[in-house]
Amino acid sequence: MSFDALLGQAAARDTLVRALESGRVHHAYRFEGPGGVGKELAAFRLAQALVCTEPGPFACGACSACRRALTISDRAPHVPLHPDVILIEQGIYPENVIGRDERQGVSVEQIRRIVLAQVGFTPAEGKARVFIFRRADELTPQAANALLKTLEEPRPATHFILMTARPEKLLPTIRSRSMLVRFGALSDQVLSRLLREKAVAEALIADVVPLAEGSVDKALELAEPERAESRAAFLRAVAQAVHAGTAGAAVKLAEGADSDRRATRDRLFDLASHLSALARKADPDDALALARGYETVMAATENIEMANASPAHVLTDLALSLHRVGAGEALAQASAPRTPSA
Repeated sequence: MSFDALLGQAAARDTLVRALESGRVHHAYRFEGPGGVGKELAAFRLAQALVCTEPGPFACGACSACRRALTISDRAPHVPLHPDVILIEQGIYPENVIGRDERQGVSVEQIRRIVLAQVGFTPAEGKARVFIFRRADELTPQAANALLKTLEEPRPATHFILMTARPEKLLPTIRSRSMLVRFGALSDQVLSRLLREKAVAEALIADVVPLAEGSVDKALELAEPERAESRAAFLRAVAQAVHAGTAGAAVKLAEGADSDRRATRDRLFDLASHLSALARKADPDDALALARGYETVMAATENIEMANASPAHVLTDLALSLHRVGAGEALAQASAPRTPSA
Protein backbone atom coordinates (compact mmCIF):
# COMPACT_ATOMS: atom_id res chain seq x y z
CA MET A 1 0.00 0.00 0.00
CA SER A 2 1.19 3.52 -0.81
CA PHE A 3 1.32 4.75 2.80
CA ASP A 4 2.93 1.84 4.64
CA ALA A 5 6.06 3.92 5.27
CA LEU A 6 4.06 6.74 6.88
CA LEU A 7 4.62 6.00 10.57
CA GLY A 8 2.96 7.70 13.53
CA GLN A 9 0.29 9.48 11.46
CA ALA A 10 -2.66 7.10 11.57
CA ALA A 11 -5.36 9.76 11.22
CA ALA A 12 -3.71 11.41 8.21
CA ARG A 13 -3.01 8.06 6.58
CA ASP A 14 -6.60 6.89 7.07
CA THR A 15 -7.96 10.11 5.56
CA LEU A 16 -5.89 9.69 2.40
CA VAL A 17 -6.53 5.96 2.11
CA ARG A 18 -10.30 6.47 2.35
CA ALA A 19 -10.16 9.18 -0.31
CA LEU A 20 -8.27 6.93 -2.71
CA GLU A 21 -10.46 3.90 -2.02
CA SER A 22 -13.63 5.91 -2.63
CA GLY A 23 -12.25 7.66 -5.70
CA ARG A 24 -13.08 11.01 -4.11
CA VAL A 25 -9.70 12.63 -3.72
CA HIS A 26 -10.08 16.33 -2.86
CA HIS A 27 -8.68 18.79 -5.36
CA ALA A 28 -6.71 20.72 -2.70
CA TYR A 29 -5.26 19.33 0.53
CA ARG A 30 -3.50 21.34 3.21
CA PHE A 31 -1.02 19.22 5.17
CA GLU A 32 -0.35 21.01 8.47
CA GLY A 33 2.18 19.95 11.06
CA PRO A 34 5.77 20.34 12.24
CA GLY A 35 8.64 19.74 9.87
CA GLY A 36 10.05 16.24 9.66
CA VAL A 37 6.93 14.30 10.66
CA GLY A 38 5.87 12.77 7.32
CA LYS A 39 4.02 15.50 5.40
CA GLU A 40 6.32 15.31 2.41
CA LEU A 41 6.33 11.52 2.38
CA ALA A 42 2.52 11.53 2.39
CA ALA A 43 2.36 14.18 -0.34
CA PHE A 44 4.59 12.27 -2.72
CA ARG A 45 2.90 8.94 -1.99
CA LEU A 46 -0.49 10.51 -2.71
CA ALA A 47 0.86 11.97 -5.95
CA GLN A 48 2.31 8.58 -6.85
CA ALA A 49 -1.08 6.90 -6.35
CA LEU A 50 -2.78 9.52 -8.51
CA VAL A 51 -0.41 9.12 -11.48
CA CYS A 52 0.05 5.33 -11.27
CA THR A 53 -0.93 3.68 -14.57
CA GLU A 54 -1.90 0.30 -13.10
CA PRO A 55 -5.48 -0.57 -12.01
CA GLY A 56 -6.48 -0.01 -8.39
CA PRO A 57 -6.70 2.93 -6.01
CA PHE A 58 -3.12 2.75 -4.72
CA ALA A 59 0.27 3.08 -6.32
CA CYS A 60 1.71 -0.18 -7.60
CA GLY A 61 5.20 1.15 -6.97
CA ALA A 62 6.61 -0.67 -9.98
CA CYS A 63 5.32 1.07 -13.11
CA SER A 64 7.31 3.81 -14.83
CA ALA A 65 4.91 6.48 -13.57
CA CYS A 66 5.30 5.37 -9.94
CA ARG A 67 9.08 5.30 -10.15
CA ARG A 68 9.36 8.70 -11.80
CA ALA A 69 6.91 10.29 -9.34
CA LEU A 70 9.36 9.63 -6.50
CA THR A 71 12.62 10.16 -8.38
CA ILE A 72 14.09 13.65 -8.16
CA SER A 73 16.25 14.91 -11.01
CA ASP A 74 19.94 15.05 -10.18
CA ARG A 75 20.23 18.19 -12.29
CA ALA A 76 18.68 21.56 -11.57
CA PRO A 77 15.86 22.16 -11.13
CA HIS A 78 15.69 19.27 -8.66
CA VAL A 79 12.10 18.22 -9.31
CA PRO A 80 10.33 14.88 -9.90
CA LEU A 81 11.03 13.21 -13.23
CA HIS A 82 7.32 12.64 -13.81
CA PRO A 83 5.98 15.64 -15.75
CA ASP A 84 2.65 15.57 -13.90
CA VAL A 85 4.17 15.71 -10.39
CA ILE A 86 5.19 19.35 -10.07
CA LEU A 87 7.09 20.78 -7.13
CA ILE A 88 6.62 24.39 -6.01
CA GLU A 89 9.24 25.87 -3.70
CA GLN A 90 11.11 29.12 -3.23
CA GLY A 91 14.26 29.23 -5.36
CA ILE A 92 13.88 25.80 -6.95
CA TYR A 93 13.52 27.13 -10.49
CA PRO A 94 16.32 29.21 -12.04
CA GLU A 95 15.84 32.76 -13.22
CA ASN A 96 15.82 31.74 -16.88
CA VAL A 97 12.74 29.56 -16.20
CA ILE A 98 10.56 31.91 -14.15
CA GLY A 99 12.01 35.27 -15.10
CA ARG A 100 13.36 36.35 -11.73
CA ASP A 101 15.63 35.40 -8.85
CA GLU A 102 13.50 34.36 -5.86
CA ARG A 103 14.87 35.60 -2.55
CA GLN A 104 11.75 36.42 -0.59
CA GLY A 105 9.19 33.69 -0.89
CA VAL A 106 7.53 31.84 -3.76
CA SER A 107 6.99 34.54 -6.37
CA VAL A 108 3.93 35.26 -8.45
CA GLU A 109 6.11 34.57 -11.49
CA GLN A 110 6.63 30.97 -10.35
CA ILE A 111 2.88 30.52 -9.91
CA ARG A 112 2.16 31.99 -13.34
CA ARG A 113 4.85 30.11 -15.26
CA ILE A 114 4.85 26.77 -13.45
CA VAL A 115 1.24 26.41 -12.22
CA LEU A 116 -1.11 28.59 -14.26
CA ALA A 117 0.69 27.87 -17.53
CA GLN A 118 -0.09 24.15 -17.12
CA VAL A 119 -3.29 23.98 -15.14
CA GLY A 120 -5.54 24.67 -18.12
CA PHE A 121 -4.28 21.66 -20.06
CA THR A 122 -4.83 17.95 -19.60
CA PRO A 123 -2.08 16.06 -17.76
CA ALA A 124 0.94 15.22 -19.89
CA GLU A 125 0.48 11.50 -19.38
CA GLY A 126 -3.28 11.47 -19.13
CA LYS A 127 -4.27 10.38 -15.58
CA ALA A 128 -3.73 13.29 -13.15
CA ARG A 129 -1.55 16.31 -12.46
CA VAL A 130 -0.39 17.05 -8.91
CA PHE A 131 1.17 20.30 -7.68
CA ILE A 132 3.11 19.87 -4.43
CA PHE A 133 3.88 23.05 -2.48
CA ARG A 134 6.77 22.19 -0.17
CA ARG A 135 6.32 25.24 2.09
CA ALA A 136 3.05 26.90 1.15
CA ASP A 137 3.51 29.53 3.87
CA GLU A 138 6.32 31.01 1.74
CA LEU A 139 3.88 32.10 -0.96
CA THR A 140 4.04 35.86 -1.35
CA PRO A 141 0.65 37.61 -1.11
CA GLN A 142 0.74 38.19 -4.86
CA ALA A 143 1.49 34.52 -5.53
CA ALA A 144 -1.25 33.36 -3.16
CA ASN A 145 -3.79 35.65 -4.80
CA ALA A 146 -2.77 34.40 -8.26
CA LEU A 147 -3.45 30.87 -7.08
CA LEU A 148 -6.87 31.58 -5.58
CA LYS A 149 -9.01 31.35 -8.71
CA THR A 150 -7.50 27.98 -9.58
CA LEU A 151 -8.32 26.69 -6.10
CA GLU A 152 -11.85 28.10 -6.37
CA GLU A 153 -12.50 26.56 -9.78
CA PRO A 154 -10.54 23.29 -9.86
CA ARG A 155 -9.83 21.63 -13.18
CA PRO A 156 -10.59 17.92 -13.68
CA ALA A 157 -7.75 15.57 -12.71
CA THR A 158 -5.79 18.42 -11.10
CA HIS A 159 -4.77 18.28 -7.46
CA PHE A 160 -2.91 20.58 -5.08
CA ILE A 161 -1.07 19.56 -1.92
CA LEU A 162 0.00 22.51 0.24
CA MET A 163 2.39 21.63 3.04
CA THR A 164 3.06 23.98 5.92
CA ALA A 165 4.51 24.05 9.40
CA ARG A 166 3.21 27.61 9.84
CA PRO A 167 -0.46 27.63 8.82
CA GLU A 168 -1.00 31.03 10.42
CA LYS A 169 1.18 32.48 7.65
CA LEU A 170 -1.25 31.33 4.94
CA LEU A 171 -3.92 33.68 3.67
CA PRO A 172 -7.34 32.84 5.15
CA THR A 173 -8.65 32.53 1.59
CA ILE A 174 -6.10 29.81 0.85
CA ARG A 175 -7.00 27.94 4.03
CA SER A 176 -10.71 28.14 3.29
CA ARG A 177 -10.23 26.61 -0.18
CA SER A 178 -8.21 23.60 0.92
CA MET A 179 -8.99 20.52 3.00
CA LEU A 180 -7.04 20.22 6.23
CA VAL A 181 -5.07 17.06 7.04
CA ARG A 182 -3.22 17.32 10.35
CA PHE A 183 0.17 15.75 11.05
CA GLY A 184 1.35 15.58 14.65
CA ALA A 185 4.76 15.27 16.25
CA LEU A 186 6.15 11.75 16.14
CA SER A 187 6.27 9.71 19.33
CA ASP A 188 9.66 8.95 20.87
CA GLN A 189 9.20 5.29 19.89
CA VAL A 190 8.53 6.08 16.22
CA LEU A 191 11.32 8.64 16.13
CA SER A 192 13.79 6.16 17.63
CA ARG A 193 12.76 3.53 15.08
CA LEU A 194 13.27 5.91 12.17
CA LEU A 195 16.69 6.96 13.47
CA ARG A 196 17.75 3.32 13.83
CA GLU A 197 16.68 2.72 10.23
CA LYS A 198 19.03 5.56 9.27
CA ALA A 199 21.87 3.89 11.20
CA VAL A 200 22.12 6.53 13.94
CA ALA A 201 24.06 5.23 16.95
CA GLU A 202 22.02 4.28 20.03
CA ALA A 203 23.91 6.75 22.24
CA LEU A 204 23.01 9.57 19.88
CA ILE A 205 19.39 8.45 19.69
CA ALA A 206 19.10 8.62 23.48
CA ASP A 207 20.51 12.15 23.45
CA VAL A 208 18.60 13.70 20.56
CA VAL A 209 15.12 12.18 20.79
CA PRO A 210 14.13 14.22 23.90
CA LEU A 211 15.28 17.39 22.11
CA ALA A 212 13.85 16.73 18.65
CA GLU A 213 10.21 17.57 19.46
CA GLY A 214 8.94 14.65 17.42
CA SER A 215 10.74 15.66 14.19
CA VAL A 216 13.04 13.21 12.41
CA ASP A 217 14.60 16.09 10.45
CA LYS A 218 15.49 17.91 13.64
CA ALA A 219 16.74 14.69 15.24
CA LEU A 220 19.07 14.00 12.31
CA GLU A 221 20.35 17.56 12.43
CA LEU A 222 20.97 17.30 16.17
CA ALA A 223 22.75 13.97 15.66
CA GLU A 224 25.41 15.48 13.42
CA PRO A 225 28.64 15.20 15.47
CA GLU A 226 29.66 18.84 15.04
CA ARG A 227 26.18 20.08 15.94
CA ALA A 228 26.03 17.74 18.96
CA GLU A 229 29.36 19.00 20.30
CA SER A 230 28.50 22.69 19.89
CA ARG A 231 25.04 22.14 21.41
CA ALA A 232 26.49 20.42 24.48
CA ALA A 233 29.06 23.18 24.95
CA PHE A 234 26.40 25.90 24.67
CA LEU A 235 24.07 24.21 27.14
CA ARG A 236 26.89 23.81 29.67
CA ALA A 237 27.84 27.47 29.27
CA VAL A 238 24.22 28.57 29.77
CA ALA A 239 23.84 26.38 32.87
CA GLN A 240 26.98 27.90 34.42
CA ALA A 241 25.97 31.48 33.64
CA VAL A 242 22.40 31.05 34.88
CA HIS A 243 23.49 29.30 38.06
CA ALA A 244 25.97 32.09 38.82
CA GLY A 245 23.32 34.75 38.24
CA THR A 246 25.78 37.60 37.94
CA ALA A 247 26.18 40.24 35.26
CA GLY A 248 29.78 39.13 34.74
CA ALA A 249 28.76 35.52 34.08
CA ALA A 250 26.02 36.67 31.69
CA VAL A 251 28.46 38.85 29.74
CA LYS A 252 30.95 35.97 29.58
CA LEU A 253 28.24 33.75 28.06
CA ALA A 254 27.45 36.41 25.45
CA GLU A 255 31.11 36.94 24.57
CA GLY A 256 31.60 33.24 23.88
CA ALA A 257 28.51 32.89 21.68
CA ASP A 258 28.12 33.08 17.92
CA SER A 259 27.41 36.57 16.59
CA ASP A 260 25.20 35.23 13.78
CA ARG A 261 21.48 35.69 14.52
CA ARG A 262 20.39 32.48 12.83
CA ALA A 263 23.00 30.40 14.66
CA THR A 264 21.99 32.00 17.97
CA ARG A 265 18.32 31.34 17.21
CA ASP A 266 19.11 27.67 16.59
CA ARG A 267 21.00 27.48 19.88
CA LEU A 268 18.04 29.04 21.68
CA PHE A 269 15.70 26.46 20.17
CA ASP A 270 18.09 23.75 21.42
CA LEU A 271 17.98 25.32 24.89
CA ALA A 272 14.17 25.50 24.82
CA SER A 273 13.96 21.82 23.84
CA HIS A 274 16.44 20.94 26.60
CA LEU A 275 14.38 22.80 29.22
CA SER A 276 11.21 21.12 27.99
CA ALA A 277 12.82 17.68 28.24
CA LEU A 278 14.11 18.41 31.76
CA ALA A 279 10.70 19.71 32.88
CA ARG A 280 8.99 16.46 31.88
CA LYS A 281 11.25 14.54 34.28
CA ALA A 282 11.57 17.09 37.10
CA ASP A 283 9.72 17.33 40.42
CA PRO A 284 6.84 19.85 40.50
CA ASP A 285 8.85 22.79 41.87
CA ASP A 286 11.70 22.39 39.40
CA ALA A 287 9.25 21.69 36.57
CA LEU A 288 7.53 25.03 37.19
CA ALA A 289 10.84 26.89 37.15
CA LEU A 290 11.90 25.09 33.98
CA ALA A 291 8.56 25.90 32.34
CA ARG A 292 9.08 29.57 33.14
CA GLY A 293 12.57 29.22 31.73
CA TYR A 294 11.16 27.74 28.54
CA GLU A 295 8.83 30.74 28.12
CA THR A 296 11.75 33.09 28.73
CA VAL A 297 13.86 31.38 26.06
CA MET A 298 11.05 31.47 23.52
CA ALA A 299 10.62 35.21 24.17
CA ALA A 300 14.36 35.65 23.56
CA THR A 301 14.02 33.71 20.31
CA GLU A 302 11.28 36.07 19.20
CA ASN A 303 13.56 39.03 19.96
CA ILE A 304 16.20 37.51 17.69
CA GLU A 305 13.72 36.84 14.88
CA MET A 306 11.40 39.84 15.03
CA ALA A 307 13.18 42.67 16.80
CA ASN A 308 16.63 42.15 15.23
CA ALA A 309 18.20 42.32 18.68
CA SER A 310 21.91 41.55 18.82
CA PRO A 311 22.76 38.00 19.98
CA ALA A 312 25.09 39.36 22.66
CA HIS A 313 22.38 41.52 24.24
CA VAL A 314 19.79 38.74 24.00
CA LEU A 315 22.05 36.18 25.67
CA THR A 316 23.11 38.58 28.43
CA ASP A 317 19.51 39.40 29.28
CA LEU A 318 18.51 35.75 28.94
CA ALA A 319 21.04 34.45 31.45
CA LEU A 320 19.91 36.99 34.07
CA SER A 321 16.21 36.38 33.33
CA LEU A 322 16.59 32.61 33.64
CA HIS A 323 18.27 33.10 37.01
CA ARG A 324 15.41 35.37 38.17
CA VAL A 325 12.71 32.82 37.26
CA GLY A 326 14.53 30.15 39.25
CA ALA A 327 15.76 27.98 36.38
CA GLY A 328 19.40 28.16 37.45
CA GLU A 329 19.22 25.59 40.23
CA ALA A 330 17.29 23.12 38.12
CA LEU A 331 19.72 23.51 35.22
CA ALA A 332 22.72 23.09 37.52
CA GLN A 333 21.29 19.94 39.09
CA ALA A 334 20.52 18.39 35.72
CA SER A 335 23.35 16.38 34.29
CA ALA A 336 24.93 18.26 31.38
CA PRO A 337 24.16 16.62 28.03
CA ARG A 338 26.87 14.22 26.95
CA THR A 339 28.96 14.91 23.90
CA PRO A 340 28.09 11.70 22.08
CA SER A 341 30.43 9.81 19.86
CA ALA A 342 29.31 8.73 16.44
